[in-house]
Amino acid sequence: MKRSYELVINGETRTVMSEPGRTLLEVLREDLGLTGTKYGCGEGQCGACTVLVDGRREHACKLAVEDVAGRSVLTIEGLGREGRLHPVQEAFLAEHAFQCGYCTPGMILATVALLQRHPRPTDAQIRQWLNGNLCRCCGYPRILRAVQRAAQLWHR
Repeated sequence: MKRSYELVINGETRTVMSEPGRTLLEVLREDLGLTGTKYGCGEGQCGACTVLVDGRREHACKLAVEDVAGRSVLTIEGLGREGRLHPVQEAFLAEHAFQCGYCTPGMILATVALLQRHPRPTDAQIRQWLNGNLCRCCGYPRILRAVQRAAQLWHR
């Protein structure tokens, strides 16, 4: 039986009707039309569905909608402000850190979480942090440069 859930998505309170146990990924994409969060493996292993929940990196494919009710969820659509890209988005664009773009939203949100925790990460910290985000196009060198640039832009 469907239930009503209040979700705080990208700073806006949204009410959705959903069966308990549906994933946040399904609700974001199918009910709210926020398709920037991608379905990858469905097992929380590839990072394509990365969102920030209360500022922490999470896999939307593994979270039930009831587990995020009332919590703050940030998707790629909510990252920029007032028509401007977030510094991490600017850095990914400047470094051409994407090819097909499928992994990019998850990579960007994982980078935001990294830079909130480690404002000036080492290359080893970047590699370790992004280890759970897969890029099938193997754009890792450009992604590494983008994260380095993002740290410089964001934390001036």
